Amino acid sequence: MRWWSIPLLAALAWLAYTLTPFWSLYELARAVQAGDVAAVESRVNFRTLRLSLARQVSATIRAEAAAEPRERQRLTDAAAALALPVAEALVTPKTVVDLLDDGWPQALDLPDATQRHERRDGLRIPDLSRALRYYLASDMRGFRSVVIPVPPDRPRAEQFRLRLRLHDWGWRIVEIELSEDLRGRIAEKIAAGVARLREKSGEKTGPDPAPPRGR
Repeated sequence: MRWWSIPLLAALAWLAYTLTPFWSLYELARAVQAGDVAAVESRVNFRTLRLSLARQVSATIRAEAAAEPRERQRLTDAAAALALPVAEALVTPKTVVDLLDDGWPQALDLPDATQRHERRDGLRIPDLSRALRYYLASDMRGFRSVVIPVPPDRPRAEQFRLRLRLHDWGWRIVEIELSEDLRGRIAEKIAAGVARLREKSGEKTGPDPAPPRGR
């Protein structure tokens, strides 16, 4: 064997390895388009996905808070308490299929997006050309993790990003980074819930008593 064949074989082996997540992505796309909830469920780590979405929503609320520091902390604490239930509602097999299909979970009854593109375009791989665009847009992070934007040819604000991790000889979704618009809409829904809680709390406590009048 010539000496130059060793790095060549190593490069080919690495190329072959980097293609393996995209076979899993192709199978996932087929399951999403077929509405095969069981097949999607087997390819998702729901525990890590739920925690990731709760962090994303909480971070969005903190970034958008414009109140005084003390009031901002109160809003953040209340929002964090509501972020996990919203994430749990979002991270179900059926809702994940709904999200991957077009990037928008209709089941959550959110306000319409302001940046929705007219052509609904979620996780679809109809041909080799589309698969190649996914491959070129992906970001391989080490040996066990890859980040893939969906759709690969849309502006960043209109994309959601899938993080796949190698586990037990298979690639599974461990994180879905939501689009900017979707994060904002979920944060608005949580903020509205926080406002309702504050109103109810104010009704229970009532107004502050008036100070005694001097004689």
